[in-house]
Amino acid sequence: MPYAKIRYVVADGVATIELNDPPANTYSYEMMREIDAAVLDARMDRAVHVIVLRGAGEKFFCAGANIGMLKDADPDYKYCFCLHANETLNRLEQTPKLVVAALNGHTVGGGLKVAMAADLRVARKDAGKIGLPEVALGVLPGTGGTQRLARLVGKARALELMIAGRLMSFDEAKAIGLVHEVWDASALGGKTFAEAAHEYARQFTPPHKASKAVGRIKRAVQSGIEAGFGEGLALERELQQLLFESDDAREGLAANLEKRKPLFKGR
Repeated sequence: MPYAKIRYVVADGVATIELNDPPANTYSYEMMREIDAAVLDARMDRAVHVIVLRGAGEKFFCAGANIGMLKDADPDYKYCFCLHANETLNRLEQTPKLVVAALNGHTVGGGLKVAMAADLRVARKDAGKIGLPEVALGVLPGTGGTQRLARLVGKARALELMIAGRLMSFDEAKAIGLVHEVWDASALGGKTFAEAAHEYARQFTPPHKASKAVGRIKRAVQSGIEAGFGEGLALERELQQLLFESDDAREGLAANLEKRKPLFKGR
């Protein structure tokens, strides 16, 4: 489908989905449909091994749902909008390819919910705030906000952050495990944040990493953590058996025995 609210680019095994609705990259049903389609495009493209999410511009990753749209919509529309947003983020979370959220600016409300559906979150130091302030609107952090935040940082901390509606710096978010990397100018080393995020994502693509193994590690964690321990182990065994049959597993084992660096092909 043609994209109007996002930009979608594939390069070096990385699919970049850029939220592009100035000034704050807020999402609407139209944007969510485009994100959904882009995730499917990336999922089905064998040339794509990692997905990067980022926001257009320098100030916002995403400020969440378009409040004007929600204010004017009727309850049935709001329900279906939230249902589709849940389905889209679930699809992103369950896609067997690594997803990196590159937080280039403010990541609040629904923007954080989008970022939490990614597997890894990297941020530009002092580029903005992060948090779920929905309580100030008289609503809860829907679209998976209450569920994903509690799973990422623990029940008590998540509850405190949501009922206070407190916004944090990216450094504070890193300290509680919500953000994995915070890059200052020194860490960027002259690269733009977008360039650094792309380079970061490339380390998980062939020939550097066996992308099938990366994807199935993701699936084992995402699906197994919600199941019982025995069911999780069963899923892990099945995924391992599939990997044993892959070209990359044969290459990895051979390279180890031959004491050389493996060259993976994503097959």
